[in-house]
Amino acid sequence: MNTDQAFDLLKDAGVAESNSIQIVRRWLREGRIKYEGGNVHREKAFTVSDTDLAFDLLKDAGISENNRIKTVRRWLVEGRIKYDGRNMESFKSSIDDKPFKLSINELPDQNKDEIIQRLKLKIQAQDTHLKGMEELHETSKKKLIQQREMYKKEVVMLRNENSKLQNEAKDLLTENIELRNELMKAKQNQTDRNHSVPTARTDDYNKKLGLSKKATVKEVLAGYKGLLKITHPDHNGNAKVFHYIKTDYDNFRNGNNG
Repeated sequence: MNTDQAFDLLKDAGVAESNSIQIVRRWLREGRIKYEGGNVHREKAFTVSDTDLAFDLLKDAGISENNRIKTVRRWLVEGRIKYDGRNMESFKSSIDDKPFKLSINELPDQNKDEIIQRLKLKIQAQDTHLKGMEELHETSKKKLIQQREMYKKEVVMLRNENSKLQNEAKDLLTENIELRNELMKAKQNQTDRNHSVPTARTDDYNKKLGLSKKATVKEVLAGYKGLLKITHPDHNGNAKVFHYIKTDYDNFRNGNNG
């Protein structure tokens, strides 16, 4: 590429004239372009050897990435860049994410097959991606169904447990009412006994203890004390029987001390 072609390239890419002059001079010093005298016939259309070189020159000239892609794409369509399939990979990776607005019929024949192949590969990749998404969706759907069934079973179990607890609460309430009624009856009986006028006869106590009618008060008291010791809860005795004997013992003792 000579200096005139480089200058036209920068001008076509939108670089200001003053900047283009400075860039061309620098490229000339760096050996990127060659100088041709004024007698050489100057071609209006310039040719870049490949897309990589075009990108490199535009980048070095300070052109933004988006504008570089648009410019190289246009030069390809216009035939200003020499097509080389081996050097298209970097360009394809850059334009894959950009909308390709040109109709395929507007492209040179040398580019059509490459673009069609690239589109086919993209379609295959999208099909594979969609298939993977569908499989993932089905897997997620199955997991959600399993979780729903598990939650249904847990709800049934909780309902059964709640019903069972409610029944137990009702039974405990009924038992509590019965115990209260029994306690009230016991208190009433105790009150009636304490206020009863007739006093048990001594021979009744003797009979309960299995003693003769002629047994003395000391013998009766001794008999009660022996039974109280045997039936005391601290000696693994029966509390109800102990209470019953204790009541008789207290009544007998109080009656004989009066």
